[in-house]
Amino acid sequence: MTLTEKILARAAGKAHVQAGDNVWVDADILMTHDVCGPGTIGVFKREFGQNAKVWNKDRVVIIPDHYIFTCDPKSNRNVDILREFVREQGITYFYDVIDDPAGSWRFDPAAGPVKRQHGSHYAGVCHVALPQKGHTRPGEVLFGTDSHTCMAGAFNEFATGIGNTDAGFVLGTGKLLLKVPATMHFRLEGKLQPGVMAKDIILHLIGEIGFDGATYRALQFSGSGIPHLSMDDRMTIANMAIEAGAKNGIFPFDGRTAEYVDSRTRLNGTKTTYDPVEPDPDQNFVFEHVIELDKLEPTVACHPDPARRRLAKELGHVKLDRAYIGSCTGGKTSDFVEFARILRGKRVAIDTFGVPATPEIVHELKSTRWGGKPVWEILVDAGVHLTENPGCAACLGGPLDTFGRVNSPLKCISTTNRNFPGRMGHKESQVFLASPATVAASAVAGRIVDPREYS
Repeated sequence: MTLTEKILARAAGKAHVQAGDNVWVDADILMTHDVCGPGTIGVFKREFGQNAKVWNKDRVVIIPDHYIFTCDPKSNRNVDILREFVREQGITYFYDVIDDPAGSWRFDPAAGPVKRQHGSHYAGVCHVALPQKGHTRPGEVLFGTDSHTCMAGAFNEFATGIGNTDAGFVLGTGKLLLKVPATMHFRLEGKLQPGVMAKDIILHLIGEIGFDGATYRALQFSGSGIPHLSMDDRMTIANMAIEAGAKNGIFPFDGRTAEYVDSRTRLNGTKTTYDPVEPDPDQNFVFEHVIELDKLEPTVACHPDPARRRLAKELGHVKLDRAYIGSCTGGKTSDFVEFARILRGKRVAIDTFGVPATPEIVHELKSTRWGGKPVWEILVDAGVHLTENPGCAACLGGPLDTFGRVNSPLKCISTTNRNFPGRMGHKESQVFLASPATVAASAVAGRIVDPREYS
C-alpha cells in the first residue's frame, strides 16, 4: 500500500485498502475556522439537534484566521459565533482573537492594520498554527474546512479539505466516508541550487501536470532530495498539492519530522504519541515522475492559474505594481528570512506588503538579529509594509479594508498559493506566484526578475 492507503486502512480498521475503495474512516482532528466554522456549526445543529454535543471536544480545533482584521461586521460576528459554540461545547482548542471568553470581537479601524490588535491566544493562519501548536502528527487523519489543509501532509499524515456538510457530520460522529485516492509518485532527487526554493519545486510540478492533473489523487513524495528539505519546505510543497487538484500530498517520516512534532507536542501539551507509516516495497502508483532538484530554476506561475509556468528569467518584460509576502505557503519564518536576504541593504521599488502567518513568526522576526539588526527592521528599512496582525489577509481578497488587498487592476507578484482571477481582490488584477526570493528581487526591480541576479 501507498502511504495514503496505509493511513486510511488503519483509520478504517482494515488490513488493506486500495484506490477506489469507499471506506469509513475515523478522524483524529477536525479543524475549522471563521469562514466555514459558522456554516459547519449550522449543519451540525440542524442534523444532530440544537442540544447535541460534538463527538470529542479534545479533537476539534477552531482557529479564526481568514477575515479577522477588518471592520466588516459580518466577519467580526463569525468569530463571535465560534466563541459561543466553543463555550457551549467545552471545546479544548480554540485560538481566539481576544482573551475574554465572554467578550465580542471588533476590529478597531482607528488603531489601524499594522499595530497588534489580537490577544494572547490568537494563533494566526490555521495551516501554520496547527503544526506550531502540536496538532499535526504522523500516521493520523486530519480533516479541515479549508482546501489547503493538505499542507499537514508534510508531517506524514493524511490531511485534506472538506466542505461544511462533511465537517458537520464529522463534528457529530468523528467519522467520514472517503474514496481512497490513487497515488501519484514524485521522486525528488538531488539538492536545490542557491536562489531556488521549495516553492519552485511545487510550481514546476504543477506546470508539469496541470492545475487539474492530480484531481482526487494523492501526491506522494520520496527521493534523495527529501532529507535536504526543511519542514517549512515540505509544508510549502504539500500546501499546493490542491493547486494540482490533489486530494492530499504526503511526505515520508524521518528524523526532521520527529524532531518537529516531538518538540511541538511537548511544548503545547498536546498528544505526544503517534505511529508513522512507512512505504511498502510493492506500492501501486498510477503515475511516477522524477524531479531533479539541482536542475530547477526560479519559477513563476503566471495569471490566471497556477499551472501557467514560466522561468523568472523569461519574464523581465512584466512590470509590476505590487509585491506581497505572506499566507500559509509563503508567510513562514524561513520565507521572511530569505526575503530579507535579498532585500538587505536595498529598497523596494513598488508597494510591498508583508503578513507573517502567526504571532510566533512575528516574534521570531523581531527577535532574530542579522548583522546587529532584527530581520523585521531590515524589512521595514527596505520599505516593506509589515503588519503585527497575522492572518490570511489579502491571500484570498477579503473585505475592501483587508491589509494588502489588491483593490484595483494591478499586477502583483506574491508568495501565496492561488492566482485565479479575483483571488487577491480586484477581478481584473493579475497575480504571479513565486518564491520569497523571486518576489523580493522583483520588488526591488519593479519587474519580474531571477533572484539569482541579486544573490
